[in-house]
Amino acid sequence: MITTIIGFSAAFLTTVGLLPQAIKAYKTKQTKDISLYMYLIMTLGISLWLAYGIINSDSPLIAANSVSLVFASFTLILKLKYK
Repeated sequence: MITTIIGFSAAFLTTVGLLPQAIKAYKTKQTKDISLYMYLIMTLGISLWLAYGIINSDSPLIAANSVSLVFASFTLILKLKYK
């Protein structure tokens, strides 16, 4: 039980950590200071963590990385659009 709480807490914090950059990029329509390679690597890493979570039926990993993938992909798309 405690490991699940820790997992969901970590998942929440790391997922929410992606929001400020996504919101700022969306509002300002400026992404020159965002690293394209960082978001490419991050999005790939999140995708692999999601696959790992699905393979192992790990709810915190699945939940966090599903949402994180949306946020990271959104920022990556904005980076490519406003390049």
